[in-house]
Amino acid sequence: MEFEEARPGGDQPTRQRVARSILDNGPSTAAALAERLALTPAAVRRHLDQLVEEGAVEAREPRSTAVRGRGRPAKVFALTSVGRDSFDQQYDDLAVQALRFLRETGGEKAVREFAGRRVAFIQERFGEVAEQHPELSPVEALARVLTDEGYAAAVRDLPVGEQLCQQHCPVSHVAHEFPQLCEAETEAFASVLGSHVQRLATIAHGDGVCTTCIPTVAAPSTASSTAGSTATTTSTTTSTTPSTSVQERE
Repeated sequence: MEFEEARPGGDQPTRQRVARSILDNGPSTAAALAERLALTPAAVRRHLDQLVEEGAVEAREPRSTAVRGRGRPAKVFALTSVGRDSFDQQYDDLAVQALRFLRETGGEKAVREFAGRRVAFIQERFGEVAEQHPELSPVEALARVLTDEGYAAAVRDLPVGEQLCQQHCPVSHVAHEFPQLCEAETEAFASVLGSHVQRLATIAHGDGVCTTCIPTVAAPSTASSTAGSTATTTSTTTSTTPSTSVQERE
């Protein structure tokens, strides 16, 4: 791979690319950013230093405790709330003022109804995306819908299911004061997936990424299905002894 040394006149656009890459992919090491953007590690570190100085990015200790050879694990760089302000956040103050007015005049119920209306796009687009892209899992189709709306969403496999990661939230600053927005999103996720979901973290409350766990629903085993079939047959042929069929189903 050929690496690019950032030219003095092009520093700002390159710096924006670095910040955008962190936004789209989540907290990243300098090495990962260099590889992703085809820049030299030295150039990336220079831009990261400037972004840290501006308060747009902060260095964090990696969460993983795995040993990464000799020396300390490389730090990861994440966007701060200041850094996120430059991405689609121009109307936060107006939105907060409007929701405050709505709460004062219509009460909490009105705010919840507004939150539900705002995430209606999830219900409206999920079926269309799932139909157009049958190769996607339901959670991947949901991530595609969210990404199209500016959430930079992706899916990670977990031992117990899948994790939906939203690297960006267009309403995170507003949701900090009005958590009804996050609650409405979570309810919409559960509705389109037809499954219980669990919100683990949100950008609105200071986390680096919004994460939602979607547990895998285990399919009934063959033995269970056979037992259920036997119980149904028994119930049909011995309807006068319902207690027996219950025991067999158990």
